[in-house]
Amino acid sequence: MFVDSHCHLDDEKLKGDIEKVVAEFKAANVGIVIDIGCDAETSEIVKEQAERFNGVYFAAGIHPMDVKDARDADLDKIAELAAHPKCVAIGEIGLDYYWDKTFAEKQKEFFVRQIELASEVKLPINIHIRDAMGDAVEILKGNADKLVSGGVMHCYSGSAETAKELLKLGLYISFGGTVTFKNSRKAQEVAAIVPINRILTETDSPYLAPEPKRGTVNSPKNIPFVVSKLAEIRGTDAGAIETAVYNNTLELFKKIRI
Repeated sequence: MFVDSHCHLDDEKLKGDIEKVVAEFKAANVGIVIDIGCDAETSEIVKEQAERFNGVYFAAGIHPMDVKDARDADLDKIAELAAHPKCVAIGEIGLDYYWDKTFAEKQKEFFVRQIELASEVKLPINIHIRDAMGDAVEILKGNADKLVSGGVMHCYSGSAETAKELLKLGLYISFGGTVTFKNSRKAQEVAAIVPINRILTETDSPYLAPEPKRGTVNSPKNIPFVVSKLAEIRGTDAGAIETAVYNNTLELFKKIRI
């Protein structure tokens, strides 16, 4: 059974035809999908989608690019959703300086507050970092005592050396379509050194479709392409990666029930 640990079924490109999307990924033997919230509103939507479909779970959180207008009431909503039986993580949370760095301090504040929330509700965190790895690692190390339920670096884009530091914190590393791209040397280097018991797979649907589907609308049905590439990089068979990712998923996201 394949796993998509990070997708956005609430996106306009997918939600209008969600029954077909779900049927297609189930036909591809993708049996566990985690639908990711980006703010209080979308976290409620992904909760409703998880309630509709077997094998679909969700994460509730405030994305770093969405904290600009976030309020304490939004964090209260995330805390409320965290109690749902199919809410398996707090996320996606983190730092993103790529588009707009003007509210970096508020991003840091909400990153820490959501790490603290995850610790309180005993859920792992789903971490988004873009052009902010230094600050992110500093925050994660400074809050290492609150990472007792673990977490995953979503669509990791950092170096192998930084990955080793994150692994020491007990975090998992997730790989998506970018690891299949011919010019993604850094991602492939990381994929080669991460212990097999710390690897997860994702699509970040509808974005970042893997080769040979690059340029199309991505969906969880494309996870097998990511698994095949990871197997190629690591010199093993796809079945070994599939099994490891499945086991890792159940180890990290303890509320998932198969």
